[in-house]
Amino acid sequence: MHHQRQYRGEAKQRAKRRRDESALTNVVSLRISDQEKRELEKITKSSARNISEIVREAIEFWIAKRKRLCLDL
Repeated sequence: MHHQRQYRGEAKQRAKRRRDESALTNVVSLRISDQEKRELEKITKSSARNISEIVREAIEFWIAKRKRLCLDL
């Protein structure tokens, strides 16, 4: 019974997350090393964000840096 309650709560969290990110429809798949995966997992455990949020933030930083360097006009 306890397991069911926990599962239901997780399902509600997932459903809420999907509604919040409903505008995010594009999927990008990439391969990373075991070390990179471990580092990402450490970040997720120390923050309230998931891997997708962390990777999106990294992409935003990379794009901003390129724009500052005038590499993408």
